[in-house]
Amino acid sequence: MRKKYILPLMGFLVFGVVSVVSAAMFQSVPASKAQLMQKGEQKQFCNICGMNLVMFYKTNYVALVNGKTKQYCSIHCLVEDRDENHVNPQNIKVVAVDTLQLIDADKAYFVVGSSKKGTMSMVSKYAFSSLNAASKFAAKFGGVVTDFNGALETAKEDFAKDSHMIGKKQHKMSQMGAMIYAKKCKKIEKDFHSVAEAKAFVSSHKTCKDLNPKELQAVGLYLINR
Repeated sequence: MRKKYILPLMGFLVFGVVSVVSAAMFQSVPASKAQLMQKGEQKQFCNICGMNLVMFYKTNYVALVNGKTKQYCSIHCLVEDRDENHVNPQNIKVVAVDTLQLIDADKAYFVVGSSKKGTMSMVSKYAFSSLNAASKFAAKFGGVVTDFNGALETAKEDFAKDSHMIGKKQHKMSQMGAMIYAKKCKKIEKDFHSVAEAKAFVSSHKTCKDLNPKELQAVGLYLINR
């Protein structure tokens, strides 16, 4: 296991779950710079929470699960799939913030607890391709430099607390989705098994009128909870 390099933790941490889409969002990149490794209509959405992978690209993970490539918006969703859905993610890769390339998670350096917003967590966890890049980021934005195991342990420790907060936010989003659905969408009889599946169906069948990304997420949450 790689040695942990500890740097001062600075500032308060803020929560970045299902936030309003903005070009100023640190996690976001132009679509042309994102690598989407999943296949099919759902490829642009996290297969656990349904959030847009390009919008949260800088915290993306990719893993092979039962012979199928899955892409996650965050380490929280990776942990949920592994521990709650009891799968065995293999060949785990993470987006390096400094290069925007997918690299082996075991070879990445992570900054945990910087002042930059986290994805699906109050404590942010960003990966880098080198110790130098991670150290420079931590010097500027605070946090602890560690390895994948360190980031994973923090995600596991925070999982219950983060899940509770996510659940409350998703409940409010689902209620908003019900109102948007009634106002902007044709009736959908189909049942869905995930937010990603619901969003892909709405997008491909054009069942709703003029939805922005936040509204689409809200409708997707409503469709699986109604």
